[in-house]
Amino acid sequence: MKIKLTSVMVDDQAKALAFYTTILGFVKKTDIPMGEHKWLTVVSKDEQDGVELLLEPMSFAPAQTYQKALFDAGIPLTMFTVGDVDKEYERLTTLGVSFSMPPTQMGPVKLVVLDDTCGNHIQLVQML
Repeated sequence: MKIKLTSVMVDDQAKALAFYTTILGFVKKTDIPMGEHKWLTVVSKDEQDGVELLLEPMSFAPAQTYQKALFDAGIPLTMFTVGDVDKEYERLTTLGVSFSMPPTQMGPVKLVVLDDTCGNHIQLVQML
C-alpha cells in the first residue's frame, strides 16, 4: 500500500495554486476542469512522479467549519519536510509569508508554522 495523493483544503484554488507554486516551489501536475472547480494537484519539483497534493476546494460546509477550527486553534493542517528550516524560513519571510511559529527545535526535528493564505497553517519540518 502506498500514498499517491493527499489533499489540503483551500478557499480559492487559483490563489492556492499561485502560493503553492510561486511561493513554496511546488509544480502543477494536474489541472482538469470539473464544473465550478478543478481537479488541481501539485507535486514536489524534486519528485514529480511522487505524492500529489490536491488543492481541494472548500464547498462542503462541515469541511469549512473544520478548517476554520484548526486554523483558529493554530493547528497545522499538514506538514512538509525541508532540508533546512532556517533557510526556508528566511526565503519565505523575504517573500512575505506570515509565520505563527518561527524556527523551533522540538526533539529530533526543527519546525516552523506558516499561513498558506488559503485558510491553513502548514508546518515545515527538518529532520535533524
